[in-house]
Amino acid sequence: MSKYSIGFDYGTNSVRALLVDVSNGAEVATAVFNYPSGDAGVYYDDKDPNLARQNAADYIEGFYATAKEVLAGINPTDVVGIGVDTTGSSPIPVNKEGTPLALIPELNSNLAAYTWLWKDHTSFAEAAEITEKAKAQGQPYLAKCGGTYSSEWFWSKILKCARVAPDIFEAAYSWVEFADWLPAFLTGNTDPLTIKRSVCAAGHKAMYSDEWGGLPSKEFLATLDPRLADLRDRLYNEAVPSDQSAGGLSAEVAAKVGLPAGIPVAVGAFDAHFGAVASGAKTGTLVKIIGTSTCDCMVHPLDEPLADVPGLCGIVKGSVIPGMYGLEAGQSAVGDIFNWFVSELGTAGHEALTAEASEAKPGASGLVALDWNNGNRTVLVDPLLTGTIVGLTLHTTPAEIYRALVEATAFGSLKIINRLEEYGVMVQEVVNCGGIAEKNPFVMQIYADVCNRPMKVSRSAQTCALGSAIFGAVVGGVYETAQEAQVKMTGVKERIYTPNPEAAATYARLFAIYSDLHDALGTTTWQGNLSHVMKDLIAIRNEARK
Repeated sequence: MSKYSIGFDYGTNSVRALLVDVSNGAEVATAVFNYPSGDAGVYYDDKDPNLARQNAADYIEGFYATAKEVLAGINPTDVVGIGVDTTGSSPIPVNKEGTPLALIPELNSNLAAYTWLWKDHTSFAEAAEITEKAKAQGQPYLAKCGGTYSSEWFWSKILKCARVAPDIFEAAYSWVEFADWLPAFLTGNTDPLTIKRSVCAAGHKAMYSDEWGGLPSKEFLATLDPRLADLRDRLYNEAVPSDQSAGGLSAEVAAKVGLPAGIPVAVGAFDAHFGAVASGAKTGTLVKIIGTSTCDCMVHPLDEPLADVPGLCGIVKGSVIPGMYGLEAGQSAVGDIFNWFVSELGTAGHEALTAEASEAKPGASGLVALDWNNGNRTVLVDPLLTGTIVGLTLHTTPAEIYRALVEATAFGSLKIINRLEEYGVMVQEVVNCGGIAEKNPFVMQIYADVCNRPMKVSRSAQTCALGSAIFGAVVGGVYETAQEAQVKMTGVKERIYTPNPEAAATYARLFAIYSDLHDALGTTTWQGNLSHVMKDLIAIRNEARK
């Protein structure tokens, strides 16, 4: 008889549940719940475009709705385990019982009490301060997260809350990553002092490492704010990978969805890292999880040398595959850029723009764009950078701009590949996953041509949820390791996007222009002259149109 695991993928706008046959990875049933709060699940502030928060009540409602739906028609006793992935870093202020402050009536009118969503960049000044003080004091904490702390991450957001919403900071006994809180809720152990904490979240976003005894020292935190030093005692001293169980499903939660109590729930992690596992992450394989933003993940053997790579989002033991280094990079906006152009500038829809843009040759638009509409995650790590389009004329069409934006995200991807290889992490193959990789051949072909590498696509359209289900199968005892589960439960599609040599040659010239703009506008060290840029774009355009 078939045995199953369930993976829950908590994204920016919705939660997806996936029921999987653990013997072969077959996806038996799926369900999606769109978060009802805010704007597609996100609270924004018209006065501050950097703010993005979520309501934890949506997470609970979404779990019950999707779990019930995917369990219809199967014997619940055949479910061996549950896995959960979430966005991150998305820290939640909680009280002493682990209840999110947004669920407390007297506090839920203040958005600071809500989940500080991954794409909340309000703490850009705090992130810069953390970076500056860690470097000035000679602290090692930035070594494993690319040398620069980000406003997307744990400590900068908490420090921001302490400064702008001290009442909420004082009301919070502790802070818990979304990826840690959901498994805690499912197992009934929400005590902030005893819940299992994810090494994925801790290592990539909270400056956690065994090399310096876990989280940053109280002495360092006190130089940022004495309240952070006090908070450290109410956080954690150990973080673990997702092949460990966070506990058994509580009787209360189990009863509401019809599952037996005690089913093991895996320690949570971030969505992209589980997506990498479900896409077959292994040594030499770069997995690109392409959605509203991108996350690029690789793994590296623990017994082989590995340099600290500047600009990366982290190098963490066990964050992707337990027993290996996990490396993370990414772009702060990809799908969000395409959606912005379609929704805000009143152009045709994605399909019409894609169809028209597909007819053009590389370089024919005379445009180059920078993909920084939501800042730069890798390699510059700067949320204050903004998008740019160079080469516009009175004849530029919406489809040409759309194509230039797609190309910009591909150029940003190549920057990441080059940075990895510059520091000895060789990319032997690229596997893509996520909605864009699954549904948009136009984008995938541009990525193949720009990067001049074949682009593979994961066979699963729901890799993050599948990755969660894989760890559900591991903690459920079906497989001893994630690698064993990968052999049975993952694969890639037959179609591979191969580079067009002529297009790749044109894109190499455009990438040189992109790189000049990237360094000139994104760094303080670049020295040069940009007077050639527009004329070079015109020359490339004229050649492409012949």
